[in-house]
Amino acid sequence: MARVILAMSGGVDSSVAAWLLREQGHEVVGLFMRHGKEPATVCHNTSDGKQGCCSAADADDARRVADGLGIPFYAINFRQQFDRIVDYFVDEYAAGRTPNPCIVCNTWIKFGKLFEYADSVGAEFVATGHYARLEIIDGQLGLCRGRDESKDQSYVLFGVERRLLSRLKFPVGEHHKRQIRRIAGQLGLRVAEKRDSQEICFVPEGDHARFVREHRGGLETAGEIVTTDGTVVGRHEGFERFTVGQRKGLRVAMGEPYFVVRIEPDSRRVVIGTKDDLARTELTAARANWLIDEPAEPLRCRVKIRYRSRPEDATVAPLADGRFHVAFDQPHHGVAPGQAVVCYRGDRLLGGGWIE
Repeated sequence: MARVILAMSGGVDSSVAAWLLREQGHEVVGLFMRHGKEPATVCHNTSDGKQGCCSAADADDARRVADGLGIPFYAINFRQQFDRIVDYFVDEYAAGRTPNPCIVCNTWIKFGKLFEYADSVGAEFVATGHYARLEIIDGQLGLCRGRDESKDQSYVLFGVERRLLSRLKFPVGEHHKRQIRRIAGQLGLRVAEKRDSQEICFVPEGDHARFVREHRGGLETAGEIVTTDGTVVGRHEGFERFTVGQRKGLRVAMGEPYFVVRIEPDSRRVVIGTKDDLARTELTAARANWLIDEPAEPLRCRVKIRYRSRPEDATVAPLADGRFHVAFDQPHHGVAPGQAVVCYRGDRLLGGGWIE
């Protein structure tokens, strides 16, 4: 029987993961990660139906599940680590990029600090409620998509170090979401119908722009909205309100759909254009993390540029200094600096990096 540290968020997935691991004969220890923020800055079951995670109510839900399953449970304060993620989040928006704090949280905390904690208590494995799978492919352990394609979360796991794969467990990855909710209902867990987390846990009410301004007092980001030919068509209150590919909220009437094509933080301009203007045939990425042997030659694969985007056929070519180039077979829309680009072959995640 192996000891497993399970990250418990108070949601249905990690709660059922605890039961699945226990049924497999493991010694499960539940761990809730507090981010140390004041309750007012946490969105949990907000009035508009959105929900975050890491709140005091989530901790209570996780503790009740652990008590009901008879497994030890601890709530650990990771405020210092979360502060680092907040700084990253704000810095990226202030630089005109689009951050993905969930990936950074997985890399720095869930599969960083949690392993340190696991080592300190003699635990062999770390587990989470992510919809992903581990599978032996050609004699190597690979990270793969979850069975439920609509809930697959492998994209946000690309930053996990390859050496850690053998110590990971994703108990819900072989199941569909409806099965997980059914199991929770059969177990009598009160979280069986709890909504999935949809918001960034440290951003109140999902207002990213306000959060950035409050954490960068005096930051001046208002400026002009211009078309791709430089024509000024309006003004904006701050470029942190925008991301590449955005259509809604531009507040300019152009007579046809226009999208954010790029953000220019130096001039504080938000550049808009048609869908054709948004199309990209290539990108470069930095800080690559490979879960296969690092490629020395170009490879054919499918890539995702957003969590919810569809994988697209492409050729990925390694560059120097942990960078790589992606050439799409067909033009791709919404390539946003700061987001992750993740490479797949079939269900297997090959690796990824951060879009420059």
